[in-house]
Amino acid sequence: MNYQTIQVRFQGSVCFLQFHRLEANNTINDRLVEECHQVLDLCEESITVVVLEGLPEVFCFGADFQEIHAQLAGKHSPEPLYDLWLKLAKGPYVTVSHVRGKANAGGVGFVAVSDIVLADQTAQFSLSELLFGLFPACVLPFLIRRIGFQKAHYLTLMTQTISVQQAHTWGLVDAYETQSEVLLRKHLLRLRCLSKKAIMRYKCYMNGLDDSLLQAKSLAVAANLDVFSDQENLAGILRYVEKGKFPWED
Repeated sequence: MNYQTIQVRFQGSVCFLQFHRLEANNTINDRLVEECHQVLDLCEESITVVVLEGLPEVFCFGADFQEIHAQLAGKHSPEPLYDLWLKLAKGPYVTVSHVRGKANAGGVGFVAVSDIVLADQTAQFSLSELLFGLFPACVLPFLIRRIGFQKAHYLTLMTQTISVQQAHTWGLVDAYETQSEVLLRKHLLRLRCLSKKAIMRYKCYMNGLDDSLLQAKSLAVAANLDVFSDQENLAGILRYVEKGKFPWED
């Protein structure tokens, strides 16, 4: 299939899904979410591992402000993205994020939903939403599950970038090396040994142990709609899109 925002290849039971929006800093738009859903639907029956990758300099930089600005206030719906993250977190396959470069905002969401996170030395992570009067409502349920309430709280409030070393200490990254492609291959050698049936049973069991992600969905979606409907926030996004200036800058 031909995709506009992603590149996909299958190697046996492994699906490699690469975010590929060179012109938009690998940001998330509605088309990217839709195309990722399509790929994951193809993975349901026989794929055992889904590898998420970005570009060498940026894994994923969060929401596409250009697209949000072009849409009317209140038309942007976060539910398809939350449902995509639920698929990645709870689906019948092992989800592996291979992070190089920047992961910001919704990019951290893709990282947080993954079963395994691998990275190279250039990887860095940030939640910048509060700088625009927003907050990562849909990211937080997944991030809290992965690294705990206080670390997710701190990362949200400070809006600062953390290094791959700090992310590894916090548990956001499972392993990192200078040559992360080698690290990925080593992990895939082990993961390829797992059967589809075993993965399905295991993921089903783990999903049964913790239903917090489903419980948080309505609150997260409502909070996201609220902050993206605020006219002051939308004005700040418009100013940033048109002039490159943050809301607090003169």
